[in-house]
Amino acid sequence: MNPRRIRAVARKETFHVLRDFRSLYLAFAIPLLLILLFGYALSLDVEHLATAVVDHDRTPESRDFARRLDASIGFDVVAHPPTTAALTELLDGNRVVLGIVIPPGWSADLKAGRPGALQVVVDGSDPNTGGNARAFVTAVVAQANQRSLLAALNRLGRGPMRPPVEGRVRVWFNEDLESRNFIVPGMIAVIIMIVGALLTSMVIAREVENGTMETIRALPVTAGEFLLGKAAPYFVIALVDVLLSILMGQLLFGVVMKAGFWLMILASTLYILVALGIGLLISVLTRSQLVANQVAVLATYLPSLLLSDFVFPQHNMPAALQGVSRLVPATYYIDILNGLYLRDLGLERLWPSFLTLAAMAALVAALNVRALRKEGL
Repeated sequence: MNPRRIRAVARKETFHVLRDFRSLYLAFAIPLLLILLFGYALSLDVEHLATAVVDHDRTPESRDFARRLDASIGFDVVAHPPTTAALTELLDGNRVVLGIVIPPGWSADLKAGRPGALQVVVDGSDPNTGGNARAFVTAVVAQANQRSLLAALNRLGRGPMRPPVEGRVRVWFNEDLESRNFIVPGMIAVIIMIVGALLTSMVIAREVENGTMETIRALPVTAGEFLLGKAAPYFVIALVDVLLSILMGQLLFGVVMKAGFWLMILASTLYILVALGIGLLISVLTRSQLVANQVAVLATYLPSLLLSDFVFPQHNMPAALQGVSRLVPATYYIDILNGLYLRDLGLERLWPSFLTLAAMAALVAALNVRALRKEGL
């Protein structure tokens, strides 16, 4: 390896990046836009569900139940339709997610010690929202039952009864149960794939289309030197994007890294090398900028978003897709990010993912060198 030849190739590619406004826009503007959009718009937290209450009982107890429902973080009572038919129209029109019908005589049944039934209608078109709505309603009803039981015991002159089994929930790692705490770190993996793979996927294909590849073959440059020089500017751009993403996640969303910063840089370096290597390999094999861009989207960006355990849990996928997800580099990088951001883990726990990324980087680099040597370098 000759450092002077590597610097010469890197200098040429740097000038091209600086002259190409589209490359700079793709390198910096789109990652920043993705952080803002995903950080603010994408949320898996289910709160403030639009709720309608049909109160046929019209007693202080029924109104108190509706007020307590509205006061909880899970529900917003936005309508009080007079009939169940009107409630059906609200659900059909997607104006409410949940409907509760309080029948006549509900409070009288409770005062007499008889069971008081409530009808709960949940919009299940979104299974995640519907399941959470059902769980929230169950919790509110359980609290109402506990209050009624305590009131009945007080009327009988008895003390409060303790339940035989008491569950005490302790949340580890993501104590606030905020989805942005893992969405923002996961976006870093997607951003690096965009900057690394999509940009470099057109580097060598551009040389072929412009007819300069023949000139490059005549230069005293080896395949390894050519690859390092071509990848160097994009490595710097991707690393800057990582630092910007860390800074924006902390300033805008309060997502702070719990583990070591230098472990994050090491993991990002390995992942960037994998992304750059995949992009360059696509560029060598396709020899067309248009085809290379399309292949890069299908082979890098979409798997990183869909199969990396970022948005969709891998354990819910079919066995075949779980096997494919093990070939996605973002799977291991996101595992490292979760360990650094949420679990406060060190290298002694995360070394398998580090080792896998290093092996992937070495394998992709070897494939690139072999492919370029076939091209005459």
